[in-house]
Amino acid sequence: MQGLLLCLLFSLGGKSKSHRYELNHKKTYEYKYVGTITIGHDMPDLAESGVKLLCNVQIEGVSPQTFLLQVSNVAFQEQNGVPGNSGFTSSPKMSKKLSDEITKPFVFEYMNGRVGDIKAATEVSDTVVNIVRGILGFFQVTIKSTQRVYELEESGIHGLCQSNYIAEEDEHEQTLTLHRVVDVTNCRQKAAVTVGLALASENEPSKQRGDNIVAMVKYMYTVKSTSDGGLITMSRAEEKHHLSTLNVKGGNSKLLAIKEITLLKVLDSEGTHTIGPVQSRGNIIYKFGNELKQIPIVMMNLENPVPKIVDLIKRLAETNTNKELSGASTDVIEVFQLMRSASLEDLETLWRQLSDNQEHRRWFLDCVVEVDDERVIKFLERRFQNGDVTANEATQALLLALNHLKSELGTVDRSKGFLHMPFVKSNQLLWNTAVLSYGSLVYRLCEKIQPCPVTAVQPLLDIANNGLMNKNEEAMVLALKALGNAGHPSGLKTVIKFLPGISANAVDLPTRVISTAVDSLRHLARRDPHSVQDIALSLFVQKTLPAEVRMLACMILFKTRPPVALVSTISAVLLEETDLQFASFSYSLIKSLSNSRTPDNHHLSTACNIATKILAPKLERLSYFTSMAWHTDWFSDTFLAGVTNELYMLKNAADSMPTTIIGKGKFHIIGRIIEMLELGVSTDGIKTLLSQIDILTHNYHFYSVNNLLNIQLADWQSFPNSKPLFSGYARVYGQEVFFSDVNKEVLQQAIDLNEGKDESPLRKFLKGLEEGALWHWTKPYLAYETRFIQATCLGLPVEISKYYLALTAVTANVKAQITPPVQQHVMELFTSEVSLETNGHISITKDIFAFHGINTELFQFGSELKCKANVNIPWKFMLNMNGREKKFELDISPYTDVTEVFSFTSDVYAVSRNIAEPSFAKRTPIIPITAESLDVPVHGLESIDPVTGSPDQWLPTTEPDFHLTSQFCAESSKYGTAICMEAQARRAHFFDEYPLSCLAGYSHVAIQLKPIEKIQIQISAGPTKTLLNQIVALVRKLIKRNSEVIINPVVVMKALALSDAAKPEGFTAAVYSLPAAQKDNIQFIVSEVGEDANWKMCTETSHARRLLSVHFRWGAECQSYELTVNVARIQEPSSKPTLSAKVNWGNLPMYMNNFGKSLEELLPFYSYLIGLHSQPDANPDHEFSAKVFNALPNTGDIIIKTPKVGDTDLR
Repeated sequence: MQGLLLCLLFSLGGKSKSHRYELNHKKTYEYKYVGTITIGHDMPDLAESGVKLLCNVQIEGVSPQTFLLQVSNVAFQEQNGVPGNSGFTSSPKMSKKLSDEITKPFVFEYMNGRVGDIKAATEVSDTVVNIVRGILGFFQVTIKSTQRVYELEESGIHGLCQSNYIAEEDEHEQTLTLHRVVDVTNCRQKAAVTVGLALASENEPSKQRGDNIVAMVKYMYTVKSTSDGGLITMSRAEEKHHLSTLNVKGGNSKLLAIKEITLLKVLDSEGTHTIGPVQSRGNIIYKFGNELKQIPIVMMNLENPVPKIVDLIKRLAETNTNKELSGASTDVIEVFQLMRSASLEDLETLWRQLSDNQEHRRWFLDCVVEVDDERVIKFLERRFQNGDVTANEATQALLLALNHLKSELGTVDRSKGFLHMPFVKSNQLLWNTAVLSYGSLVYRLCEKIQPCPVTAVQPLLDIANNGLMNKNEEAMVLALKALGNAGHPSGLKTVIKFLPGISANAVDLPTRVISTAVDSLRHLARRDPHSVQDIALSLFVQKTLPAEVRMLACMILFKTRPPVALVSTISAVLLEETDLQFASFSYSLIKSLSNSRTPDNHHLSTACNIATKILAPKLERLSYFTSMAWHTDWFSDTFLAGVTNELYMLKNAADSMPTTIIGKGKFHIIGRIIEMLELGVSTDGIKTLLSQIDILTHNYHFYSVNNLLNIQLADWQSFPNSKPLFSGYARVYGQEVFFSDVNKEVLQQAIDLNEGKDESPLRKFLKGLEEGALWHWTKPYLAYETRFIQATCLGLPVEISKYYLALTAVTANVKAQITPPVQQHVMELFTSEVSLETNGHISITKDIFAFHGINTELFQFGSELKCKANVNIPWKFMLNMNGREKKFELDISPYTDVTEVFSFTSDVYAVSRNIAEPSFAKRTPIIPITAESLDVPVHGLESIDPVTGSPDQWLPTTEPDFHLTSQFCAESSKYGTAICMEAQARRAHFFDEYPLSCLAGYSHVAIQLKPIEKIQIQISAGPTKTLLNQIVALVRKLIKRNSEVIINPVVVMKALALSDAAKPEGFTAAVYSLPAAQKDNIQFIVSEVGEDANWKMCTETSHARRLLSVHFRWGAECQSYELTVNVARIQEPSSKPTLSAKVNWGNLPMYMNNFGKSLEELLPFYSYLIGLHSQPDANPDHEFSAKVFNALPNTGDIIIKTPKVGDTDLR
């Protein structure tokens, strides 16, 4: 290779020529440039979208290291549709708009094949500068004349990335062909931005099994040898991305970017240049700009946003007062987009225009929180300082604003001001929200900046230290919860002060504070696992600590995913443990984790499996009446997705009631773990309260809640004010957003509220109902916004984004009449006659948007998934209640409209939008609707046969593509209504080969409620004449008793369809008991009402000390079918404790017989799978039985018998 190059260098008449690439500042180079990007599914007959940019590029020397780039003959083209059927079409307006900017002069530095500083006029947008970077990327190349294969790390538009080169020389043509592959996935300084995923921790073990994004870039150069060095005569770059919602193996969306330059001519420079003022815009690496502010699913002109926002909010307020929300989603997204482009003064102007109208004010406050930078902080500061908003409005706004805020040093520093405002501290809920939300903001900052500055968490450290110094339990708990949210490494030293046995200066603190301090280590368990392991293990082994604290330490310890050696140490401690509650909890957690299948627990589950075998002989026998932990999970390597559910129940030795219950759920997806929801309750104070109330000595009626609330509690005054009766918290995405304590003061307020004083809120509410009230409430909530944006070789940003928007609207008209009116106690309602008339509706819309494509402020194109779910529930009824006579009547008024109570629609589109023609956006379904697709035979769902019970079935199809439609209605002639379901689906022929492609197609499901006639529901408690004679006769017939039957107080329920043209039809139900001697026997009878109606269902329940028997009869006069269930607990002195269940039946409907036979046939197979074995000992016909008993101390047996299958024994 070296010899060939030397020959080439000296072969041309003694004049040196080389391939080393340099631009001659005395020359002018003119190239033709073509850049194309398409995004689709790379499958036949599926729609895709794309753009093509064509232009001429002239590069002229200004100085030896400075060059001028000028673009001319700009053409912008779009494609949207099925390739082959629709090609690229020119967009003259967009071509002109782009040309106005890109034809301005660009100056760049260039030396040794490296593009340096790029300069452009200030009015040139970042998007256009990045397009120019894509052009200049061709000239960012390393040519080594002495090596044929080489690799190096070099800067490019994607960042600082690894490049691999292969050079091939053509001696005759005196050219060098250069192949270059750039690893754009693992760049050290990658030009990429992630938004909204800070709370979803990365899961490296999952990423090692596969990824949902694959990207590759390759270049090809033809370099001609000249006396000035190498000259690029042609170059082509190709970049491919494959993206899937889950795993690219199962079907994916594809991006293909191709750019080419071809040398047209080389001229001598004239030497005169008119450039004008320019400023530095950075180097060759892609720079992010306005695309971060541009929501990818809308394209609109953002100039002069104030009047546009006002119009949209007024339209939303007017449209959604009396109508459903299904069409409001786009308007709300547009408001968010406009808000983010508005200045702070624009926001102030909007407040002045909209705050006086309650509807407009609410919509504005709900939308302004999506301004995700310092503008929203300053806006809220002014509102709080001026007292312009209520505490409730402030709480909602601050919660969403701080949790949706960009986590940057400036926004974090500015947000500290909320922690010092008297207005924020004046309301406990607002103060809690501010402190917790600030902690969440710090957490997101620490995910972005390493090391995380201690100044960010200092306000929370100050609150914690002040609370500790003043022994203020509420302040300590709040600060520790916020430090738990923050997960800041510098918070560890402060948390240690609250942990006995860890801190050098131990302080006697309430158990609740210590438990909160332990729990606050949950995020640090991932960020600093070794330090947290040492602390948690020290707490774990301290037997003097309360069991609750040690259990929480156990949970934190396993969050650090300890190695095998540490798990062995834990096992050794548990073998010597004497606290059964703590031992049971720890063992059950270890045992649950031993079965974990998620990638993050791969090594931990192995260690726990070993520990389980060591601990089982001692701890396996502990029962469910002790403290327990449950961990269940599922993970699919095919989809690279899974779920985890956890439940923790903490008790102490003295009580059977749990002191703490915690439940949480996680998703594993796209290489991350998302802690969706966690709920926790603590009931320790309730036990103290219940121990002071002897409820069993009082005979309370169902309307005597007043007596219970006003009961004189024994030693009530001694109950501590600081001790909560009940505590609860909620965490979303791992961040605590709410916690509340119900203490003595709150309970006293509830009792005072019951007094019904004229000035009490409840009395005012009741007066408002009597006068007639109209209530309307709406709430837009952007629950989820995640974006991943990275550069492409063309200088355009490719984006993967997901949005989840929820809209809720409730409208209610209510008018009440109360006789006699409430005088002193609100509980007088339960002894009054109340008539309530109301109508209204609840409308809920949930939208999911997913976008994969190019998103700039000038144009957008790509694949877009839209899913919409609507729930619409109207109502109109009258409620009459007579508390003294214990009668309840509900009249549902006739409804003449067809109501779509639920619908779900989903489709994927190829979309194209540009700012020059925003009203001419193109949107084509990925699977286009064609005449051929509609001619495919219809495949539907068979309805369920009420006699045979045959299930619905998808009918098979051999067509390459199919369009499925189905409709099913369940009619009720009695009530004059019907519920109908319709479904449609269009799918492509490659569905079986690529299962994830099920998302690429149209889906629609709807449930409709047909018009209904008037329905009346009645409930009567106590003696009633309604149907009494029929009940007495039926009871006599069923029981066949010789003595006279006496009916005790009963509950009678009726659901009747009332019509002027016919007699009432429907059903009645009666619940009653037999005389005192038979008080354990309860009868429940349901009867059909109507002419010639004789259908009834009779249920008799008999309960003795260790026996429960339920006898079902139904059909004509309860005589057609019957089934009996007996459950008994057998405890003989010489036998094992046994729980026995037996089911006997006579005649049964055909569908029940068919189901039973299918179950019986499958039972041996599934028994074998789960370790059961069979013996030849079958039951008599029409009998099924099961027994559960302890065979040995460590084992349990289950024996199942059916008429055909013998003993099925599980040990």
